[in-house]
Amino acid sequence: MNKKYFISFILLALFSGCVDLTEDPKSRLTPITYFKTQSDLDASVAAMYLNLAKDGSWGFTSKETSYFGSDDYTTDPGLNKYDQRDFDRLSGGSSNQSMRSEWEGPWQAIYQANNIITNYAKVNSTEALKNDAAGQAYFMRGMCYYYLVRTFGELPLVLGTIDVNARPERSAVPQIYESVVSDLQTAKGLLGTPLVQGKANTYAASSLLADVYLTMAGWPLNQASGYALSAAEGKIVIDAGVYNLNTPYDQVFQTNNSPESIFSLYYNVAGSLPNRRFGSSNVPLEEVAKDGSSGWDDVYPEINFFKNAPVCTRTDLTFYTTIKLRQADKTTFKLVPWDSPETHAQHPYYRKFRAGLGGDGVKESDTEILSIQPSTNKATDIIRYPLVLLNYAEASTMAGGAPTADSYTAINKVRFRAGLPDLTPGLSGPDFRDAVVYERAYEFAGEFGVRWFDIVRLQLLPQVVAGTNISQKYLAPIPFTEMTRNPEWTQNPGY
Repeated sequence: MNKKYFISFILLALFSGCVDLTEDPKSRLTPITYFKTQSDLDASVAAMYLNLAKDGSWGFTSKETSYFGSDDYTTDPGLNKYDQRDFDRLSGGSSNQSMRSEWEGPWQAIYQANNIITNYAKVNSTEALKNDAAGQAYFMRGMCYYYLVRTFGELPLVLGTIDVNARPERSAVPQIYESVVSDLQTAKGLLGTPLVQGKANTYAASSLLADVYLTMAGWPLNQASGYALSAAEGKIVIDAGVYNLNTPYDQVFQTNNSPESIFSLYYNVAGSLPNRRFGSSNVPLEEVAKDGSSGWDDVYPEINFFKNAPVCTRTDLTFYTTIKLRQADKTTFKLVPWDSPETHAQHPYYRKFRAGLGGDGVKESDTEILSIQPSTNKATDIIRYPLVLLNYAEASTMAGGAPTADSYTAINKVRFRAGLPDLTPGLSGPDFRDAVVYERAYEFAGEFGVRWFDIVRLQLLPQVVAGTNISQKYLAPIPFTEMTRNPEWTQNPGY
């Protein structure tokens, strides 16, 4: 990093406004007006992404704490996993400390984006470069509000710099979605088509819009017009022919910038920006490598979710079912099934999140483990091409009442890579939709709330918690400290 870039980054980190849960934000909301050169603008865009990617935001399991209510997530029944375990039981509260990342991280990025949007036109540079920076900011603001509104419901809608003493009211959910759509439409118009690692392009904006419109067609808005709008945005990406599913499923999670990666957050361990969602977090507590490193037992799938998986290559590559127990000689390993009484949790785990980038998470063979690391350089793929295909399959079907040939083509591309036969032709609209939702659950098993958000928009909790006394809550609570600072706000129902 050159000196000028570093100074710009430090200034941005120090003076950008953000909603912070541990400090009084009054001194950190002052508008920024120092953008003068393209280097300043580039640094601000980089800092915006860094603020979202870092640990304490979207760099660890805490980014998905409230999504543990889904059936593809669970955690250890003991140990120090109480924050995730509370939401796994749909009983998490507003004082939950891990949930801070879900709230604070996106807000930091939103305020960074607002600073760029407010100031980018003043920069002495070309229109093309300035527009790209603004497009990144509009995309980021839209994406962050999209995650926030689905997680917390009503939110303060802050679309510019605000007074340091301001305590904005929470806006209604439909108004938040209107802003999200507006931001992403604006981003589409400003961003180009080149594929640049770590940055959004116009296809990323269309892909995210397709997901937004599909969500708007479900709970809580129930705007059926969203289906046709979603299909139209998805078709833009599909027809572009830029992305494909030619990469073997397991390799998608061991490489960066694959041909199906539409938008990702990138990491650099040497630069003190590790991704800790791969590696140790997905390794059983009792697995110990030859070098003495061991697993953290943070995340694994519900047993019923695992048992209901389709029989296919993708399932074999998704789940880790044979546990390697290091023996007393610290060199050899005993292989036992996941449900062996010799294991701590008697659970399957996620295989696809173990290796990290080329083995910088877990380095192992079929019979031994050499090392287990918690910090990896693996990018987090926020939008993968199969999400576009499956969203299009569902949206195009629901828009017309029945699946089209293109609807079948879209889902069958995903199934083919998974090692599954083509979907049965002649399905009704609802049956086809259910097949897509099932396919999405296993294509994106354990991936940053994808399954949880399907459960929310389709109101599937009665099925997920059937036979239990667990209360059904689709929204997370507003963090306690934010409620304290904003006494006029009303806490979400049930908390």
